Amino acid sequence: MNKITLTADGSNTLYNESIGEHYHSKHGALQESKHVFIDAGLKHAISCFPDQQINILEVGFGTGLNFLLSAAYGQENEINLNYTSLEAFPLQIEELESTGYNNYVPQEIWNGTVNNYGKALQQAVQITPGQQLRIVHTYLHRYETDQQFDLIYYDAFSVQHQPEMWTDEIIAHVCNFLKPGGIFVTYAITGKLKRALKSVGFSIEKLQGAPGKREMLRATKG
Repeated sequence: MNKITLTADGSNTLYNESIGEHYHSKHGALQESKHVFIDAGLKHAISCFPDQQINILEVGFGTGLNFLLSAAYGQENEINLNYTSLEAFPLQIEELESTGYNNYVPQEIWNGTVNNYGKALQQAVQITPGQQLRIVHTYLHRYETDQQFDLIYYDAFSVQHQPEMWTDEIIAHVCNFLKPGGIFVTYAITGKLKRALKSVGFSIEKLQGAPGKREMLRATKG
């Protein structure tokens, strides 16, 4: 079991002992997820693709917080989400339940996610009307699909602890799954990452980071 940890905004995260890193910022799990993936990612994608459905590819399902907040926002704003998440090391259902994230989303979204977690690891499932989840149990470099996504949440562990997830090759691989005009968003920002994205035709934005981090990155596919 991963160790539950309280973060500075009062929300919990888990500490992955095998990686040596928390799943979220110790400065605030909830506020980081909202700032990086909802505010800078999902809301921006909705403004760019106003067709009432957003196709999201997430790298790193982890504790499920990004999905829960995305589904809650989609439901509240009548936006359908087709959400695919890649996870090489899925958590146990008991670990997800230990997070207390049920306090931050409507009960039907929490119940739908927890009750369908095992099924979502096998196939796409409707969590609530309009909110679809599929968790693909695989490594990113092995993932292939013909689907083109509007938005990528890149939420891998940091380059210090998981450098294989930040190579030029793996960034180019995941960016193949974005359609033209698609958006790549992550909590991280490094010169190497910016160069990797520019080399495959992306324009780069430096945005204010979540609490505890000065900057973050959003990029758009040309």
